[in-house]
Amino acid sequence: MQAAVNEETQRHIKAIVDSLPELPGCYQYLDDTGTIIYVGKAKNLKRRVGSYFHREHDNLKTRILVSRICDIRYIIVKSEEDALLLENNLIKQWNPRYNILLKDGKTYPSICITNEYLPRIIYTRKIDKRAGTYFGPYSHTPTLQALLDLIKNLYPLRRCREKITAESIQNGKHKVCLEYHMKNCKGPCTGLQSRQEYLAYIDEAREILKGNTADIEKNLLSEMQALAEEMRFEEAEALKKRYILLENYRSRSEVVSNTLHNIDVFNIENDKGAAYINYLHVVNGSINQAFTFEYTKRLDETEEELLIAGIGEMRARYGSKSREIIVPFHVELSIEGISFTVPQKGDKRKLLELSKLNAMQYRKDRLNQKDKLNPEQKQVRLLKELQEALCMESLPMHIECFDNSNISGQDAVAGCVVFRKAKPSKKEYRRYNIKTVTGSDDYASMQEVVRRRYSRMTDEETPLPDLIITDGGRGQMEVVRRVVEDELHLNIPIAGLAKDNRHRTNELLFGFPPRTIGLRTDSQLFHLLTQIQDEVHRYAIAFHREKRSKRQIASELKSIPGIGAKSRELLVSRFRTMARIRQAPLADLTACIGEKRGSELFDHLHGSEEETTVLQ
Repeated sequence: MQAAVNEETQRHIKAIVDSLPELPGCYQYLDDTGTIIYVGKAKNLKRRVGSYFHREHDNLKTRILVSRICDIRYIIVKSEEDALLLENNLIKQWNPRYNILLKDGKTYPSICITNEYLPRIIYTRKIDKRAGTYFGPYSHTPTLQALLDLIKNLYPLRRCREKITAESIQNGKHKVCLEYHMKNCKGPCTGLQSRQEYLAYIDEAREILKGNTADIEKNLLSEMQALAEEMRFEEAEALKKRYILLENYRSRSEVVSNTLHNIDVFNIENDKGAAYINYLHVVNGSINQAFTFEYTKRLDETEEELLIAGIGEMRARYGSKSREIIVPFHVELSIEGISFTVPQKGDKRKLLELSKLNAMQYRKDRLNQKDKLNPEQKQVRLLKELQEALCMESLPMHIECFDNSNISGQDAVAGCVVFRKAKPSKKEYRRYNIKTVTGSDDYASMQEVVRRRYSRMTDEETPLPDLIITDGGRGQMEVVRRVVEDELHLNIPIAGLAKDNRHRTNELLFGFPPRTIGLRTDSQLFHLLTQIQDEVHRYAIAFHREKRSKRQIASELKSIPGIGAKSRELLVSRFRTMARIRQAPLADLTACIGEKRGSELFDHLHGSEEETTVLQ
């Protein structure tokens, strides 16, 4: 019965695909309940939709999507740009399960110019298009505050919430408030300022919010010069203050080049489960709008698909009319009258790099916020990244790392550190004195320690680690593999942290023969791996120093009459360094090794000092 239903569905879909027009448009996939599960756009509907059914997909999520399609709807439009805008609207309307999810930052603040008889300019997080004209949202709140402060200092606009109409002013229903007496408002509610003058201020503020400050500066300068020629210096001084405020704000903006005008810039920072797209709008060489938004991936979309979606979203949201769009790579998107540029150098390249920097910073901030809210989630995320990078079957919850330490083969020791859930488990750390190796042979020392470690764990039936990391490259990995796999017949993945010619860790190796795993050295995962490496290095060196110090103390104590092997051992255990033994009072020495030997040791160490004092 089910097979018959599937065959009927396939025939139905094939009939739709065969009859699709070769025109631009949007398509919608529906499941067996009639729910829209995916919305897409196409320059050629027949070719794009057919690609889903005429070949086998490598991606599991795409195969699942195709298996659930029971019906197809489509809408024809005039151009690819219209298809892009329609797709954006349909995704917002239906929120299909398999489309990328835009975390559009509805909680980000905006600036609103209200639709009132005497409009106000306010900060808000709620969007109601009937209430006024909105600018934003602003992902960087200080930028929003700087704009509001500039407008506040430039224009004496009302800040009260009074409902003011022409009739209420005419009937004298309002009185001037404290803001009027502080000269922050000219009292338009009482007719002390004309509505025409007030609206002129609002229009100028609107241009500033759009980023068009150059024309306002030019007008202010010409008005200021005209007033000065008429000897109206006080009025000219007032305009000069406004001009300087505007000029200072403009100088703080990111000015690239005065030749760049009305340009959109997009760049993308890609992650495993999300993408971060930055948008910059440039007017008169200055960036007047900047926003970074996050897309959650649903079908392992390509960077190009994500960037195209971001271009449509941001241009629609901000109402951009830019005729040039700067992008980091070529995109298969054609919009009439608009050119796409992939700059290689110059001011446009600098803009593209700045956009990338903003996207990277936003990604870092988002991850830090998530990690603060749930530290354990960060650890699991990093381990999952490591699992995927090494193609492991399970999460490496238990990691062990080894390192040797010696000086020319003397006082040879090794250390093993244990990390559980990406955190050090210090109670499980182990120190090893090298017993079977003579001289400086790191490979043989590593084999001895690994053999002792895992032979004992096997005998005691202690759970083995999920991953072994060696503090070294291919050679260290191979000698560990010979012991773990060839001798002990254990199946434990082995990785290595290799260093460059400056002795800095620069790559992660895995597999046999070892291959380099592509990790960015500034990533959190790489920092975790270097933390493990630094910890085992510190642990092994600390043990080596302790052993060397004990040997040196024992050697020095050996020359003191009356101090035998047992006394030396007690002194080393109690004081650890020769300097502490010298500084110790007589009572501490006698408590450690007895009254007679303690007195003899004290006299031996301090006798020469007393003789020198007497002679002086």
